[in-house]
Amino acid sequence: MTAPEHKPPSAPLAPASGRRTRHVLEVIDMHTAGEPVRIVTGGYPRLGGASILDKRRDAAERHDVLRTILMHEPRGHAGMYGVIPVEPSLPGADLACLFTHASGYSTMCGHATIAIGRWAVESGRVAHDGEAARFGLELPCGLVRVEARLDNGCVMETAFESVPAYIEARDVELDVEGHGCVRCDVAFGGAYYAILPTSRLGVAFDQGLHALIEVGAKVFASAQRRLSPKHPVDADLSFLYGVILTDDVAPSSPEPSRNLCLFGGGQIDRSPTGSGVTARMTLDVLGGALQLRSTRRFLGPTGDGFAGTAVGREDFHGHPAVRVRVAGRSFYSGTARFIVEADDPLGEGFLLLASESDS
Repeated sequence: MTAPEHKPPSAPLAPASGRRTRHVLEVIDMHTAGEPVRIVTGGYPRLGGASILDKRRDAAERHDVLRTILMHEPRGHAGMYGVIPVEPSLPGADLACLFTHASGYSTMCGHATIAIGRWAVESGRVAHDGEAARFGLELPCGLVRVEARLDNGCVMETAFESVPAYIEARDVELDVEGHGCVRCDVAFGGAYYAILPTSRLGVAFDQGLHALIEVGAKVFASAQRRLSPKHPVDADLSFLYGVILTDDVAPSSPEPSRNLCLFGGGQIDRSPTGSGVTARMTLDVLGGALQLRSTRRFLGPTGDGFAGTAVGREDFHGHPAVRVRVAGRSFYSGTARFIVEADDPLGEGFLLLASESDS
């Protein structure tokens, strides 16, 4: 088995009309457990700023149209997810990336990190010894360590070790429409999540995806009104990114536990959510339900999954914290060169079901 080659077309694509294009963007598409990862490989401008959070602000303030071009219809969809490689700034970082989605920019993304690991190794951006590659990846939440396992030049599995993860709050009461007062936990796994089993809402996890999404949206709306997490170092990380609904499988059970994550503007993660797995493992370890070096497997809506292993404990600015290793597999789904013609009224993207302010 050999690694696929990714070569851009030998000449620019010319619009059939011959009109000059306004934007040309090249990408490689992948997926991890079914969740899309669109990696920008050409056409994106160099971002200003000394730190990665500076670059994230520059992307949002001056180049957000490129996000909507890539994430929204007609080139993307409401569930699209993207990666913008940028220059690293932290010591020990070999690569750096920003994360985008249909409604904005996230601070951490495990499924995308797993895809970046394969892409970085097989494209020659980081070295390997034939069996493994190890490198530092700078993300808005901090530096994560990535390890890829190879077989005959092809990455078979990627794992990353999280930034310090901790519990923000326990047993926070939410007033959820139609379900009354329910309790959730809030944990940081590179991003902040409100986490609770669906049984607290009177909903069986196997009731069906539509029912889970409907109740998850109500929980998310309540959590966004109620919760204002504060990161101890970076104000840019101080926001609730998502809600994770879980089943009732005990942490000590060998049976996989299932997640449904709603994030951003209400996107549904097809994967178990890598940073969400980190947050759930943190709740388990710091709550005494799991010991260090314990491993749990988590499944997302597609039935594919990640393995989470608690690898260490430390103090993070006064918070007891855990580092978690999350492992999974990614697959290539295509390459593309996207164009935007200057007179295309929908060229900058739209979301048919989004609010007018997001489209």
